[in-house]
Amino acid sequence: MLTIATQIAPDSLINPKGLPHFGHFDGIVKTLGLADFTYFDTMDKPASPWAKRFNYKQFQFVSLVTPRYVIGVALADIAYLGSAFCYVYDIKANRLSQRNWLKPLGVGYQMTPSPANGKSGIGRKGSRLSFDILEGGWRLIIDTKNLQADVTLHPSPLSLPMAMCSPTGYSGWTYTQKHNGLTVTGKLTVDHEQQPLNAALAGYDFSAGFMRRDTSWRWASINAQIDGGIMGLNLAAGVNETGANENVFWINGERHLLGPVQFEFDRHATKGTEVWRIYSHNGQVDLLFSARTCRSEKRNLILLKSNFRQYIGLFSGTIIDNAGRCHQLNNVLGLTEDHYARW
Repeated sequence: MLTIATQIAPDSLINPKGLPHFGHFDGIVKTLGLADFTYFDTMDKPASPWAKRFNYKQFQFVSLVTPRYVIGVALADIAYLGSAFCYVYDIKANRLSQRNWLKPLGVGYQMTPSPANGKSGIGRKGSRLSFDILEGGWRLIIDTKNLQADVTLHPSPLSLPMAMCSPTGYSGWTYTQKHNGLTVTGKLTVDHEQQPLNAALAGYDFSAGFMRRDTSWRWASINAQIDGGIMGLNLAAGVNETGANENVFWINGERHLLGPVQFEFDRHATKGTEVWRIYSHNGQVDLLFSARTCRSEKRNLILLKSNFRQYIGLFSGTIIDNAGRCHQLNNVLGLTEDHYARW
């Protein structure tokens, strides 16, 4: 099966020449080294401090799955705006509720630029969320009217995240770090009812860099228990594909880096009929996804735009890991996403 070369994660993503290290890493980069990055415009002139500040984007996301609920929490900083959402999906009732935040120009929110340590958050008591990262470990705190959480995500022993950096556009780069199939401890309360976490699973996403002004992607993510054990899956197309990609499968913590995948779906399908096919041309990934619900949001601010759809639904099909083992998925709950952004 596929073999992808990796390298030990550097302490700083930016090397002494002011350029990023590219490729897949074993481990977590301690700092992005933003102050050391030598950024040029498309005419090969040093970019202005204004461009260096406002062309840098970052976002963080945690998905938490229990036998009863799927919870998604995101926080993004596009320099001009900070935004966040938190949704709760009741699996049995097929019901979605959500809370949104929108803050201008760094007011009322904070983001850590380090994938290894720091705190990101938005809002205040009674309406807030935060991600605390300590030595690469993630803690999620939520305090809203109907949802309270203080949970920690735990990888299997020796399990590696997917961490990579790829060139973006003419002179930019994107660092992304994801880890799925994580167990969960702590406390979670939904509608004043405490939820057991012994069967809960989670995954996180840390992405940052000098991304394209117009960016779009398709994405799929799973945290689930299957016959072979605890699995995690991250698949994407449209971003992070220059020389490497972010596609990865975990089984019982064991990381399998995958090749490119294709997403086929009808963006204009009638709501409730959405079916996606996600597959790789080498046969390693062959999945069908049937949507159950969708969180969507459109913002058209002329200079800034966002057309976002995140679906919750069921995956069926096969994944062949890099040891040649075939893993069957039968109506496994997970996420897909279709997103366009001008930022």
